[in-house]
Amino acid sequence: MWLRAPVTNPKIPKWLRWGGLIWLAVWIPTYWRYWGAQNFVHLCDIAVILTCAGLWWSNSLLLSSQAVSSIVVDLLWDLDAAWRFFSGHHLIGGTEYMWDAHYPLWVRLLSVFHIVWPILLLWSLARVGYDRRGWLLQAAIAADAIVVARSTDPALNINYAFRDPILHRAWGPAAAHVVLMWIGVVIVIYLPTHFVLAKLFRGPEGPGPKEDADSSLPSSSE
Repeated sequence: MWLRAPVTNPKIPKWLRWGGLIWLAVWIPTYWRYWGAQNFVHLCDIAVILTCAGLWWSNSLLLSSQAVSSIVVDLLWDLDAAWRFFSGHHLIGGTEYMWDAHYPLWVRLLSVFHIVWPILLLWSLARVGYDRRGWLLQAAIAADAIVVARSTDPALNINYAFRDPILHRAWGPAAAHVVLMWIGVVIVIYLPTHFVLAKLFRGPEGPGPKEDADSSLPSSSE
């Protein structure tokens, strides 16, 4: 229950809260049918579900954790997709499925949420504030997701649970590889993103930096 925020006076507009539910009602069955249930082990797909939950509850902690998880990764996805579109080859990888004609174009186009999600999350944090515990929650979610990914098809390499994204190799036994991938994502992506977001946004409670500064000034007597 500590994740749930009261919605008596939500900071996220009602239309967007309902829009998130409608998106999930379309997106989840479609992805389930064409990509399979194991696809929802992907951290980026977990982020979609938790972001929509955060929008519904105007929950700063959920939205903050998914901002830590998604912003950098989605921007890299956008870069690779754009590079492939304009140059004909991939810069980083990870968007190859977007050009796989075995799947209907409209299904593949649902993945353009990667373009919208960073904007949506930054806008949401401006509304509800950035919860500094978000990176810790996301680190725990990532640990679980990488461990579960070891039970999926190794060929899919979900969450890089079998091979790293740079050298494309396994690092020791399964347990060692999982721990290294988890440490890598926390240090390389989550912590830097956390520090930037903590600088950019106020906390979920209390006034922002300007108001804090103003409130520290002594009041003048009349």
